[in-house]
Amino acid sequence: MASRAKATILDIAREAGVSKSTVSLVLQGSGLIRPETAVKVRKAIEDVGYVYNRGAANLRKAHSNVIGMVINDLTNPFFAELAVGMERVFQSAGIVPFIANTAENPVRQEEVLKSLMEQGVAGLIVSPARGTTPGAFRRLETAGVPVVFAMRRLPDSRIPVIAPDNHRGAYLAAAHLIGKGHRRLAFFGGTSDLVVYQERLGGFREACETLGIARRDVLIVEGETSRRGGIACLETALAMAEPPTAALCFNDAVAFGVMLALRKRGLEPGADFAVVGFDDVVEAEHYMPALTSVSVDTAGLGERAAHVMLKMIQSRTTRAEDHIGAVNLVVRDSCGPDRRARPAGMGDAA
Repeated sequence: MASRAKATILDIAREAGVSKSTVSLVLQGSGLIRPETAVKVRKAIEDVGYVYNRGAANLRKAHSNVIGMVINDLTNPFFAELAVGMERVFQSAGIVPFIANTAENPVRQEEVLKSLMEQGVAGLIVSPARGTTPGAFRRLETAGVPVVFAMRRLPDSRIPVIAPDNHRGAYLAAAHLIGKGHRRLAFFGGTSDLVVYQERLGGFREACETLGIARRDVLIVEGETSRRGGIACLETALAMAEPPTAALCFNDAVAFGVMLALRKRGLEPGADFAVVGFDDVVEAEHYMPALTSVSVDTAGLGERAAHVMLKMIQSRTTRAEDHIGAVNLVVRDSCGPDRRARPAGMGDAA
């Protein structure tokens, strides 16, 4: 006796008088199908003797379970900590994310986005590379792929953003330095083409203006957002006729570079020149001296970005509310003593 051919989804669809996609949704337990249709499909499954191979189905749909984490600079410990927060949430949801480092290169970023789209990515969390234009994500938006920006927003983009309150964080940091008696302040690192730079610089400037620092005593030095950038910024500042005595750095990496450069000159961070970072990475607490920094709850922001992404995928939407996270200044040793308490005759070591 000849064996009967194995039943297929197409057989079920013909028997029930529905489409193949409707049968697939019923097999996956989707709530999108009307109950009476689901009953009809399940009866057809029994009638044709179909056996659902869940393992094979999972393999077939695996591409749609890919979530991409596209990070601008994984050599920066902040973004590594951010990615760990995201990954923790995805792991608990049974998802293994794909992570890519674009190294602040928009061309590399475009290649990564194109590759992930071709793999049928279910969603993307992106910290855009420097020089990214809103048009870089238009294809993804048109295709209905959920995208969340982490830390960096793009001008005129409707893509939801998960980021800290950069303006407030910078204001708190500058106010702290001014409160310790500094009257010549600098902002080190970052470039004006980044929205996050504008936000942090804006908070810094507002504090200086509000708290009585003359505009001529405020120095802005753009530069790389890395240790190397911090070293270069400090060299520029100390070459001034009247150099600053304190600096708020764009991020902790810049601050670490500033402290290295101070030591190379025989100056002590904190005692001779006050340094504040931004992000409060794990290393900040253990640096020598321990770095005063604006804490943004890095892992928490990563977790929030992942939760928002999962909700967007489940809700089949590309829209979500922005989330601006709370910040606070963690005061450690890198700002040194209160300058107002210095003995008379003690000059600026910087």
